[in-house]
Amino acid sequence: MGRHRVTLIRGDGVGPEVIDAAVRCIEATGVDIEWEEMEAGERAISKYGTPLPEETLRSIERNRVALKGPITTPVGTGFRSVNVAIRQKLDLFACVRPCKLYPGVRTRYTNVDLVVIRETTEDVYAGIEFQEGSSGTKRLIEFLREQGAEVREDSGISIKPISRFASERIVRFAFEYARRNGRKKVTVVHKANIMKFSDGLLLEVAKKVAQEYPDISFEDRIVDNMCMQLVQKPELYDVIVTTNLYGDIISDLCAGLVGGLGMAPSCNLGEKAAVFEPTHGSAPKYAGMNKVNPTATILSGVMMLRYLGEKEAADRLEAAVAKTIAEGKYVTYDLKPNPDDPTAVGTREMADAIIRAL
Repeated sequence: MGRHRVTLIRGDGVGPEVIDAAVRCIEATGVDIEWEEMEAGERAISKYGTPLPEETLRSIERNRVALKGPITTPVGTGFRSVNVAIRQKLDLFACVRPCKLYPGVRTRYTNVDLVVIRETTEDVYAGIEFQEGSSGTKRLIEFLREQGAEVREDSGISIKPISRFASERIVRFAFEYARRNGRKKVTVVHKANIMKFSDGLLLEVAKKVAQEYPDISFEDRIVDNMCMQLVQKPELYDVIVTTNLYGDIISDLCAGLVGGLGMAPSCNLGEKAAVFEPTHGSAPKYAGMNKVNPTATILSGVMMLRYLGEKEAADRLEAAVAKTIAEGKYVTYDLKPNPDDPTAVGTREMADAIIRAL
């Protein structure tokens, strides 16, 4: 299909190692890709004074496709999440996280093949927060009390916006995804029984959009019940669509069903660009140790190839990953029956095995 130009962001921690594994596997399919390497995260700060340089954003906009490694987000301090910033600045409103169980993975389950679709521009991730004791918080508390709410003076406050526009966009995306990929059911997840004007709006919109897709089954689940259902009977679910926070939590739960975050690919999609990346974090304590599972990043590459129209190459690479995992010989420690198994191989060696399987 000709040459594809793709922005490549190696990321922090184990990012460069898993990205290198994925790039080698993608290139081994024979697809012609020109990588435009850009920086983001901790390494970009010293060079550009920001974890997300404008040049990097412009590259993604220009190429419309990026493969990205995990980026460190300090907990409670430091810069705000680069991942969130990329999604918001490029309006990558849909995060797609397939959770598929491959034979040979250590798990309690036998039949999991579902997709979590998460809205990424709204909810508490919008970053509308008021710090405890600030003048803005005091004014807000005063206003809330005037409305009859009981709010303590020593509160920090986060605001959760859910719009009709974003709700319709993400639900419609989920139904279109289901139709395109031969999936039969969409489940919207919410807490509308408590948050009637935010999650309630999402549910109202979802029910209306569902009427336009009579070929796809539709149901809704309250988020706490959904978590129980997924642990008990994940085989009943197909496409799950939900808000930003619930999607973050549920997709990690689903990753646990299929072997952990090392098995969980993802992509962030919008009208103008797509960024493919593993679900897992940068794991700085393992950086440079050639230890972590590269599967999530390689499967993100599979998703990218399909997005680029390279379906045959994507299918071959996914089959090679599945074969390597099923054989269980050249796999990382987390894919062994015993994590201390001395026969476990490193990140590079597992990628080598997948390339041989191709």
